Amino acid sequence: MAGPHLQQPSFLLATLKADCVNKPFVQRCHDLERVIEEFPAKELHGIFPWLVESIFGSLDGIIVGWNLRCLQGKTNPTEYPVALDFLDPSGPMMKLVYKLQAEEYRYDFPVSYLPGPVKASIQEQVLPECSLYHNKVQFPSSGGLGLNLALNPFEYYMFYFAISLITQKNSAVTHHVSPSNSAYFILVDTYLKCFLPTEGSVLPPPYSNPGGAIPSPTPRSPPVPFTSYGMHHTSLLKRHIAHQPSVNADPASQEIWRSETLLQIFVEMWLHHYSLEMYQKMQSPHVKESFKPTEEHVLVVRLLVKHLHAFSNSLKPEPLSPSAHSHTASPLEEFKRVVIPRFVQEKLYIFLQHCFGHWPLDASFRAVLEMWLSYLQPWRYAPEKPPQSAESLPRSVSDKWAAFIQENLLMYTKLFVGFLNRALRTDLVSPKNALMVFRVAKVFAQPNLAEMILKGEQLFLEPELVIPHRQHRLFMTSTLGGSFFSSWPPTITDASFKVKSHVYSLEGQDFQYKQMFGTEVRNLVLKLAQLICQAQQTAKSISDHSAETTASQSFFSWFRFTPSEMNGSYTGNDLDEIGQDSIKKTDEYLEKALEYLCQIFKLNEAQLTQMMMKCGTAQDENGKKQLPDCIESEDGLILTPLGRYQIINGLRRFEVQYQGDTELQPIRSYENATLVRLLFRLSSALNERFADQMDALCSREDFVGRLCRYHLTNPRLIQKIRYSPVVKDRTNQNWGPRISLRFLASYRTLISLLMIYFIASWFYIGPMGCTFIILIGYFLYAVIMTFFSEGWKPHEH
Repeated sequence: MAGPHLQQPSFLLATLKADCVNKPFVQRCHDLERVIEEFPAKELHGIFPWLVESIFGSLDGIIVGWNLRCLQGKTNPTEYPVALDFLDPSGPMMKLVYKLQAEEYRYDFPVSYLPGPVKASIQEQVLPECSLYHNKVQFPSSGGLGLNLALNPFEYYMFYFAISLITQKNSAVTHHVSPSNSAYFILVDTYLKCFLPTEGSVLPPPYSNPGGAIPSPTPRSPPVPFTSYGMHHTSLLKRHIAHQPSVNADPASQEIWRSETLLQIFVEMWLHHYSLEMYQKMQSPHVKESFKPTEEHVLVVRLLVKHLHAFSNSLKPEPLSPSAHSHTASPLEEFKRVVIPRFVQEKLYIFLQHCFGHWPLDASFRAVLEMWLSYLQPWRYAPEKPPQSAESLPRSVSDKWAAFIQENLLMYTKLFVGFLNRALRTDLVSPKNALMVFRVAKVFAQPNLAEMILKGEQLFLEPELVIPHRQHRLFMTSTLGGSFFSSWPPTITDASFKVKSHVYSLEGQDFQYKQMFGTEVRNLVLKLAQLICQAQQTAKSISDHSAETTASQSFFSWFRFTPSEMNGSYTGNDLDEIGQDSIKKTDEYLEKALEYLCQIFKLNEAQLTQMMMKCGTAQDENGKKQLPDCIESEDGLILTPLGRYQIINGLRRFEVQYQGDTELQPIRSYENATLVRLLFRLSSALNERFADQMDALCSREDFVGRLCRYHLTNPRLIQKIRYSPVVKDRTNQNWGPRISLRFLASYRTLISLLMIYFIASWFYIGPMGCTFIILIGYFLYAVIMTFFSEGWKPHEH
């Protein structure tokens, strides 16, 4: 995969390959460290591509390598520290990189494994905007296959390291592996802290050539001319060195290229999988998604975002004299000033747009959400700390962040609308979904943040002055991913123009902006508030149902001879499994989220009160069950769009019951089919023989009449039941007093009776005596229930 040197046999390479099979991991690392120290760069040049691939895996994902994403200290206590030490910025592997860097070797990286937009543009002979690819594209010689990038050792190593997060995503990962504790995650954090330091300057390389410092990459002319769709920028390093009297005068000027290269590689490999044109095409449901980020991928990007905020916020305060800036600021300080808008903003915005629109509607979206919220809050990573006494109070967002908010307006407004659309399609009864709504509402409710976002929108909506079109293009190019030390456009002081340029550079000149505090988005917020109220009612009904079910599971419920299953209703719910604690958390999250939304959008309390009352009216007479939203019509109940949404998402349901004769309903799985048929014939014969006598007994007004009414009538038939929307009214049949012996066909009843007979045999009670005791016990139970149930068991004639 590297250059022609691989065609020549290497004894050192063959020996190291054999050691991979015969020696343990720790011994191999020690041997490699010795080889790197003792062998010259000419010999190490031949093993470098193989060594990089054996560590990070092959680009096609077939070779797993060291599997750094699954390597953890708890599961691999021996290999974990050895791998981290070997790949540390001051470890043996980086020493090898710098050793080869001093000799200016080049290694080929296939263009076919680059992110989609970059690969497409290079294959079309259009030079990408990012300077990382400038002067590196190598066309195949006669007989060669495919395009390649000619990379220096540092670039080659970092390309493989970054892309292994993508290419190795299908490797076997055990469920107990935590991405944030993996060796890969730790190495990303280590490289960021080393090459993008928040304090001090970039550390010098651990290996230096005899002539002095490690040289920066030298430009090479491309063998075939390219058409650039961005401005061709000069290198960050070269621009700074041009002002130096000597190359060795400022070591930072020689090493800043590592910081720029590392960041460009990370952003390109992890974020540049979608372009604006590609994202617009993917809005069509017929276009298949080309790249699907994983949760681990998003967690690593969040780590990058958090560190870049800390890196950018570590910028030293500007001197009072503007003229002193160009003479005193170091390359690293200038890099901190524009690292986010120049390198990250556009690609991260499109990446988040895609995730908001295509990520599954489940709890895994929390990773994307937290990454987005981390980007929106750079003040969380500022050096200054809030006062200790004010920790319990919400910290007000300082006005100094107004410029950041205005220059990232779409990150706040358009993505907030995208989150609203997601939230309106999720089940807010789930604690994890409720937590996500709470987190977003809490962040946007920080004091002074909503006001600054509103100010940014007002600046964007200000009437545009007559500005030449070329000036728009000039400003827009400053946000593209070119080299940092490219030619700077004039400083633009007009805040309104800055906001407009930000929006149009990300969305195009024809973009129709939707105001976050406009009427349309406000209506979406009101819909979300209504769903929050409904979810609170649903959670309460689930809690009440669970408490009622627990209370009813008493000892005597095993011996009741009128099981509730006979009515054929389904009383369970998938949400019953979340537990009382989770329901309590859901209610707390939703209540606070609703409070925060009221603060952000200044919602009227009268509107919310009316909305909550409307949600409460959806309950039925006993106040326990919530039914889907319906309207009355001549044909019965008709589902509204909200009601259909509630049924589809499982938020509410109609009570499905068997409405016919309970004696004729289908045989259940917990019943014996033969007994059901025999007992039905026996019950029918008894009812036909003693119908007049039972009717006379139930017509009496004394205690005997009440006792017979309780046990010989079916009160369910005359209860007011709200039927499904298909039929408005049904004529309930009244079968009068009758005997039903079907309960004896239930396996639960039979097992209960057998257990009673078995226990009775321990006390030397025979079957006849046990039967007599059961009848006496049931008679006493029936007498007691008659006294307490006559008030709510209506009489049927």
